[in-house]
Amino acid sequence: MSVLSLRLAGPLQAWGASARFIRRTTESAPTKSGVIGMLAAAQGLQRGDDAGLAPLSALRFGVRIDQPGTRIRDFQTAHHAVTGKSMPLSERFYLADAVFVAALEGDHTLLTTLHTALRAPVYPPYLGRRSCPPSLPVELGVHPGISLDQALRNEPWQASAWHQKRHRDRPTVTLVILREATSAERDGQEDVLRDQPLSFAAEHRRHALRTVLSTTVNVPNPLARPARPPGHTVPHHDPLDGLEEETA
Repeated sequence: MSVLSLRLAGPLQAWGASARFIRRTTESAPTKSGVIGMLAAAQGLQRGDDAGLAPLSALRFGVRIDQPGTRIRDFQTAHHAVTGKSMPLSERFYLADAVFVAALEGDHTLLTTLHTALRAPVYPPYLGRRSCPPSLPVELGVHPGISLDQALRNEPWQASAWHQKRHRDRPTVTLVILREATSAERDGQEDVLRDQPLSFAAEHRRHALRTVLSTTVNVPNPLARPARPPGHTVPHHDPLDGLEEETA
């Protein structure tokens, strides 16, 4: 088994698992169906190619939340281009300034093919919606001989520099990992999400349930402030000392 790691970073992201009609919500982390859709597009698979989609859907999926971002709401109005009639008012929700590490575990040859496709995609990648392009290269690499959990724990912190500086008083940070449970880990207490893609065909798009196991990992902060040496003391400084001398 090998693992393909991805970095999902951009000004806006939107990962809907149950978004329908005029209210399009987003999950707090990338969905499996959204990431598999991005890989299928990179390979050039057509929406109705269920046989081509099956081996991608069989990959085990996980994601690490490196920078949660901020949830924002976009209220939209529109007119029909031909009739000029008003379209239904709609809402779109996004994650702004978020960064995630996503990983897929499976056959090494398939993952290598997907990694190559991401470097020269047939259709450009986007982060959940076509209006959300990535701001950095998506692929981080293929890691042979390790598990999904190991890959998500080993990857360096991918958060933006300004976000890492905000936590410079911490040498390590705790990140949340959401991944599919193995058969040995399943005890019926895991969360489930209707996010397992079966078909992207426009006329019968279908998704099944998949498990989601939540854990955490501590990773080093490369921009942490160096620790002060033992015995170091802060020199006394009071800006009012000089003022008191003049008024004495």
